[in-house]
Amino acid sequence: MKEIVKELRSAVLATAALSIVCCGLYPAVVYGLAQTLFPRKANGSLISDASGAVRGSHLLGQSFTSERYFHSRPSSAGNGYDAANSSGSNLGPTSQKLADAIAQNVADYRAQNGLSTNQPVPADAVTASASGLDPHISPANASLQLGRVARARGLKPTQVEELVAKFTEGPDWGVLGDPGVNVVELNLALDRLAKTPLIKTASIP
Repeated sequence: MKEIVKELRSAVLATAALSIVCCGLYPAVVYGLAQTLFPRKANGSLISDASGAVRGSHLLGQSFTSERYFHSRPSSAGNGYDAANSSGSNLGPTSQKLADAIAQNVADYRAQNGLSTNQPVPADAVTASASGLDPHISPANASLQLGRVARARGLKPTQVEELVAKFTEGPDWGVLGDPGVNVVELNLALDRLAKTPLIKTASIP
């Protein structure tokens, strides 16, 4: 009986100690370091408009359909860019459904941007990312949309080019991946430039 009580006492003490360390001290230290060293990233890399209202995250894409905005790449996350349903289409390279969807996306992209029927289209303009939440498009994709956005907003192409360049991010660590243009930040910058905010997104609590 004494051995059982001893084992139980050891188990209870070990559980209590580990609970304090793993459920209290460790999270508190990590939280404190994150808030001190990387406060913006630790709080979701949120993006605010000129009024201070949160309009999204640097890490999450959004769907844009107006000709006044740069359009994000297609998304298969829920109804599009639903962070609670992050996923790709899971359609394989031999899928006819995928081939038909891409063909339609190519036709729509060319029509939206006033391109010829044989104009090459960047892959990211017509295919979704694995997460469905990618906030970036390629510089080539942005370049083909630039004329449409400039015309719709009555801006000089050079003005829009400067903004595209400003929100173009290089590869991670300088070598991993390809350059990308953050669409959410670029579109908010366009609104600030024109002083005509049109983005209708729910604020993130």
